[in-house]
Amino acid sequence: MPSYLTPGVYVEEVQSGARPIEGVGTAVAAFVGFAESGPFHRPTLVTNWDQYTQVFGGFTDGTYLAHAVYGYFANGGGTAYVVRIGGPAEDAPGAGGGGTTAPAVAPVPAPTALGGFLVSVRPGVEGTVSVEVADPEGDNPPEDRFRLVVRLGDKAVETYDASVRKNVKSYLVTQARESKYVEITEQSGAPQTRPEKQRLALAPAPPAEPAGTSTAGGAVPDGPVRLDASEYVGDAAARTGFAGLETVDEITMVAVPDLMSAHLRGDLDAEGVKTVQLAVLSHCEQMGDRVAVLDAPPGMNAQRVRTWRNDEAAFDSRYAALYYPWIKVFDPATGRNTLVPPSGHAAGVWARSDGERGVHKAPANEVVRGAVDLEIRLSKGEQDLLNPIGVNCIRAFPGRGIRIWGARTLSSDPAWRYLNVRRLFNYLEESILLGTQWVVFEPNDDRLWSSIRRNITAFLTEEWRRGALFGSTAAEAFYVKCDRDNNPPESIDLGQVVCEIGVAPVKPAEFVVFRLAQFSDSTSLVNE
Repeated sequence: MPSYLTPGVYVEEVQSGARPIEGVGTAVAAFVGFAESGPFHRPTLVTNWDQYTQVFGGFTDGTYLAHAVYGYFANGGGTAYVVRIGGPAEDAPGAGGGGTTAPAVAPVPAPTALGGFLVSVRPGVEGTVSVEVADPEGDNPPEDRFRLVVRLGDKAVETYDASVRKNVKSYLVTQARESKYVEITEQSGAPQTRPEKQRLALAPAPPAEPAGTSTAGGAVPDGPVRLDASEYVGDAAARTGFAGLETVDEITMVAVPDLMSAHLRGDLDAEGVKTVQLAVLSHCEQMGDRVAVLDAPPGMNAQRVRTWRNDEAAFDSRYAALYYPWIKVFDPATGRNTLVPPSGHAAGVWARSDGERGVHKAPANEVVRGAVDLEIRLSKGEQDLLNPIGVNCIRAFPGRGIRIWGARTLSSDPAWRYLNVRRLFNYLEESILLGTQWVVFEPNDDRLWSSIRRNITAFLTEEWRRGALFGSTAAEAFYVKCDRDNNPPESIDLGQVVCEIGVAPVKPAEFVVFRLAQFSDSTSLVNE
């Protein structure tokens, strides 16, 4: 409480008890695959097709990442993170017996050590690059802080007020992800300590050799590197592969279109495909706030896909959706139409449906923009085999175009059968989680519980009015319980606040039945 010692008029700002919960974004995709340029194993934000081409290049023959990202934006997607995998092959042809093929890239100089970090010049940067460590601004700065200045020649081009602590926003590695000139990573086994004041010149990365040549001598064919499942799965310590997506909270869907290009080239067999898809499912389940968008393998008829889904893949996850068949789109790289996996286009349809109707609306009965044709045109009877087992079919309808005609997860639990239910809960959970951070360390009493109930009730009431929850009244649609019953003294002593929330999600009208009956006019029956 403020102290009033001198007579006068005082004005105070009072913190309102209402802290509205804002809904989080629901349509941010992550794509993992092959590209002709761009950083490897670093989630890179792109918000339109032009940005993607500037960083990762355009369409390349034999890969599907560019087609997936293009289809995502064409169908309504607005934000995506791209992770490029498939770096240069480790062995030249014949050297290790593997016969690897990759775009030839000149070796990059060893990174420079900097207080437990490794600093190197990004490929393609021209000129002399150096980094300078200086004291941070301000009086009595924390011991973990320092200033890093990146110079191109003698000109300072980037400045970072950085920290060596991992759990703060100014962590050096996190900040340097946006650098155009240097890459900074943790030095394995070395403690991250504040570096001494110094200026270090960095060796420039040599230019890449022309495609089709090898640094070990001899020609190699153009094309993506040969790889195994570990390239996709990645390493948690190094933040590669799927593990690199763990630091991006806003991602809500994950697609791996180039899993199938590796399968078609023979780099991954059926078991390898299953391994990678299981890794995607595991990533989404562990994160708990995103859904995997999976592709069925190409070249399968409906009966074969049914067998693959039930007996070979046998996935059971409420954090995944599967789409079939592949779609035919125009390929600028070849000037012809080509078949591509549908995951990127499906993710775009999710984003479009979210924007137009909301995440509670099932992303189905929606036109797939850019789809010229399908690998196979399914009949109703064929979809009868696939829909009950969670295969979301894409079908062509006369006069109505090519549409997604399914909205199921791969879960065997009927409560999580529908994709929109899973994504709605992800949205509600994340929104409530972020919107109630103010509760931590507040006095744990009736006033706090009342504030929690009021804030969450206001948020869910608005969702009910938008049509996301089932019920003719708000009381039928949800309940929020946070009082002495579920917060006994034992829980308070443990520092816990327990709030129980129940919601009734809307479910899609998947089967619309009109019952028609023939009857006679009653008056005519009486006259007779």
